[in-house]
Amino acid sequence: MGILKFFKRYLFVTYLGLIEPFREIIAHRYLLLLLAKRDIYSRTSGTILGSSWLLLQPALQVVGFWFLLDIVLKVKFKIADTELAFASYFVIGILPWLFISEILMRSLSVLTEYGSLYQRSIFPIAILPLLPLSLSTLLYLIIFIITVIFVTGINAIGWAILTIILIMFWLIPFCYLLSIIGLFLKDIAQFFPFLITLVMYLTPIMYTPSLLPTSMSWVLMFNPIADMMALIHAAFLPNLTWEWINVWRPLGIWLILLGPAWVLFRRAEPHVREML
Repeated sequence: MGILKFFKRYLFVTYLGLIEPFREIIAHRYLLLLLAKRDIYSRTSGTILGSSWLLLQPALQVVGFWFLLDIVLKVKFKIADTELAFASYFVIGILPWLFISEILMRSLSVLTEYGSLYQRSIFPIAILPLLPLSLSTLLYLIIFIITVIFVTGINAIGWAILTIILIMFWLIPFCYLLSIIGLFLKDIAQFFPFLITLVMYLTPIMYTPSLLPTSMSWVLMFNPIADMMALIHAAFLPNLTWEWINVWRPLGIWLILLGPAWVLFRRAEPHVREML
């Protein structure tokens, strides 16, 4: 009976972890829009191109990678007797990675960054971890669609939209977890950039999984982002395969963290102002 009760409770908090963030978005949509405009202005104020830089920065990165890999180095590899430009493989993987890493990095400091808004006034703190998620989703959705059109053609637009939306959903519990961890354990912010870089090197973005030494192949089993990259590459590039484990691992981690992340955030919320 105790196990059944725990399971029912866990399903309930998992449901809350999925539904409540979107209820917060709907309830405070105008405030979220105002904060997004404020964030855009603060990041681009004083520049000639203004908010266009938010799109141009990742776009220029993609152009730079494409020029280096496809024009200068002309790197190609073969999969099932089909030659594929490595630039296409890399760009299709690096954009979702930049999307993920930007949200994780910003989530770590979002409560401190906007502390002046809620330190001495009533404020719906639960929408703050969703702010970098919402803004980055919109920006990278546009950039990824344009990139996919150039790499694979217009028929893949639907897959491009689905890719960014699914990653957005997957990142929700991480946004809430990291926002609390970053506020209460400030030393994490000093270590986190190294961790993000390490995860990138252990994810098949700059290389194919087959190039990873056999002695290191176990790393992919503990890296859900590697599973996501396998699915993304297989969706947009020919002759690249995926397995069901690439779906179940990220999904399992998401389901495990969804409820506890929301509960932890709500329980820590009354103490957030004390940490500023």
